[in-house]
Amino acid sequence: MRSTWRTSFRLPAFLLLLILTRPLRADDWPQWLGPQRDSVWRETGIVEKFPAQGPPVVWRTPIGAGYSGPAVAHGRVYLTDRQLSQGASNPANPFDRSTIPGTERVVCLDESTGKILWHHDYDCPYTVSYPAGPRATPLVSDGRVYALGAEGNLFCLDAGDGKVLWSRDFKKDYGVRTPMWGFSAHPLLDGNRLVCMVGGTNTTVVAFDKESGKEVWHALTAKEPGYCPPVVFEAGGKRQLIVWDPESVNSLDPETGAVYWTEPMKIQAGMTIATPRKLDDFLFLTCFYNGSLMLKLDRDKPAATRVWQSQRVSEKNTDALHCTMSTPFLEDGYIYGVCSYGQLRCLKAGTGERVWETLNATTPDGKEMRWANAFIVKNGGRFFLFNEKGDLIIAKLTPKGYEETSRAHLLEPTNTAAGRDVLWSHPAFANRRMFARNDKEIICVELGEGR
Repeated sequence: MRSTWRTSFRLPAFLLLLILTRPLRADDWPQWLGPQRDSVWRETGIVEKFPAQGPPVVWRTPIGAGYSGPAVAHGRVYLTDRQLSQGASNPANPFDRSTIPGTERVVCLDESTGKILWHHDYDCPYTVSYPAGPRATPLVSDGRVYALGAEGNLFCLDAGDGKVLWSRDFKKDYGVRTPMWGFSAHPLLDGNRLVCMVGGTNTTVVAFDKESGKEVWHALTAKEPGYCPPVVFEAGGKRQLIVWDPESVNSLDPETGAVYWTEPMKIQAGMTIATPRKLDDFLFLTCFYNGSLMLKLDRDKPAATRVWQSQRVSEKNTDALHCTMSTPFLEDGYIYGVCSYGQLRCLKAGTGERVWETLNATTPDGKEMRWANAFIVKNGGRFFLFNEKGDLIIAKLTPKGYEETSRAHLLEPTNTAAGRDVLWSHPAFANRRMFARNDKEIICVELGEGR
């Protein structure tokens, strides 16, 4: 009896010791929307509330302008920016597409200190509307960093020293012109293929060999490629590459580019921006003017049917969800996303019916603002929202409503849109820290509990 008692006592104590000494999960953020490209931050040991003075800023480093978010991998931070030529300036009218001389850069910083370790510069005159800088987040994998500039310059660089391993120029290689808001779709790495939205006849989407930069396959034809990142989902017994251009949403075989299915969807102003999201058998797409489309993916084969669609083509008189640039989040039968004038909304996924909306997360005075924005990232049972005013918010999003837990102002909005100052760059969450930039600096903010 004594021996049995001692055994039963020691076992719980041993388990308790394991729990107390178990290392906290830490992850990098090596691409758009994180390690799994799903806007989920899976690290543990993250603060529940910010200190009264806000979370500590570990470092600040001056950089140039840009909309692209940072990527974090193996102790380094990668981003892209723009440097104007001496004497050059951006036009007062952001829709002015006259040529502006300058360079783009791929920049590598030390994750611990913010020190710039190397940068790769290349001449890049701009012809884009809203010409602040590059749009696409770098992608880091296997010692390489892949970076796409606003004028279609694609580089594969050695992540250690910035040496160019290969490069492509979409405009020269494929005879396409720069889209109004630049080449913005974040490249997707799938196996040995780097998938990019290029444009042109039968080359709207192109897969390049990740090692050599040689074309593997090309597919689809659309008048313009749009700005939506390609993404791969498993459905109907197949891995399907979802490509959404301003004329249709398409499913392709990611290995060959062969088309599985196409669903027509004409989009105004080419504004396919938000990344498509999958929930169970449903595929959700949303955009500024045309609103939302919900598809049901066939369980037995690559195919899709319409479930519901927004009936109003409008930026103001909206139904369902009309996202501008923020990718929505889907879970437990509901959709959470930011609509065209800053309304953070909750919808029923099955019908598109609105459950609630609030402006508290996006606008400072509760008034609707055109294109008002917040980026949405899930961590545990709550969300981190980084809005266009440079505020980081911890909040719960449930069918019952928006419940804000904590808020801190971290960065100044340094860009201008719709007559106000904005910050439109998606942050990275890695190693219990947040990395975010505006047009003047990038900062590293401590978010680890007890650190």
